[in-house]
Amino acid sequence: MSESPHHTRLPPALYVVATPIGNLGDITLRALDTLKCVDRVAAEDTRVSGQLLAHFNISKPLVSIREHNERVAADKVIAWIAAGDAVAYVSDAGTPAISDPGARLVAAVRAAGLTVVPIPGVSAVTTALSAAGIESGQWLFHGFLPPKSGTRRAQLQTLAALPSALVFYEAPHRIEETLADMAAVLDSARPVTLARELTKRFESIVTLALADAPGWLAADPNHVRGEFVVIVHPPVASEVVVDAEAMRVLDVLLAELPPTLAAKLASKITGRSKAELYKMSLALKPQAQDDV
Repeated sequence: MSESPHHTRLPPALYVVATPIGNLGDITLRALDTLKCVDRVAAEDTRVSGQLLAHFNISKPLVSIREHNERVAADKVIAWIAAGDAVAYVSDAGTPAISDPGARLVAAVRAAGLTVVPIPGVSAVTTALSAAGIESGQWLFHGFLPPKSGTRRAQLQTLAALPSALVFYEAPHRIEETLADMAAVLDSARPVTLARELTKRFESIVTLALADAPGWLAADPNHVRGEFVVIVHPPVASEVVVDAEAMRVLDVLLAELPPTLAAKLASKITGRSKAELYKMSLALKPQAQDDV
């Protein structure tokens, strides 16, 4: 049975709709109303989203927009919206464009001068953080680390000096290697919260020292199953090398200078270590290049 024909038609726009990451009861009333009222639904995987729509007795034309075809498919979505259609976009689970496809589509629709409407809901990041007890409220979402250990360790090194919690996504087949690299590069005494299978039947959330995390994974084959959110808690105050003032100075300098020179000048201004400030500069501006 499809939805009632009496739902109000939505204005033409791209509606970015968050969907449950496991428990279907987490879908919002607004998300359901939006999915019932749009003209069509663009989805990361039409098979996955088709099951979601069927569960809630919603029938809509589905089109696949995955990472490999996102730029091309965006042109179709733009044409639909320009013609007066309301189009919803959903990823397989959670909030689209957060380490999921959708960001290119959103950017393309905005660049075309059309409206993008966020329909908020479940996100694995905030779900895990709400159960981690990060008292400072300061955290950096990094998403997925590189798959190769050498590149992964180098990237972790650029994050080591940050005074905030570090939040990552990781797949089950890489979680052991990633935690081993974290324990080697970061302070192994820092607490880490491992949140897996969030909102699902076998959800587990544990907090332990980074040094103990590989052992916890090895203790039970079930511990490595499911998608992970990994939250490395902030270093203790005495271990924070770069303070807020140094970060502010460095951020100002990075707007005009390459990382090496910005770190050198920031070191002279603040008295902080040039090496640590350089690491911080790469974390603040990961795409920056030393071209002078």
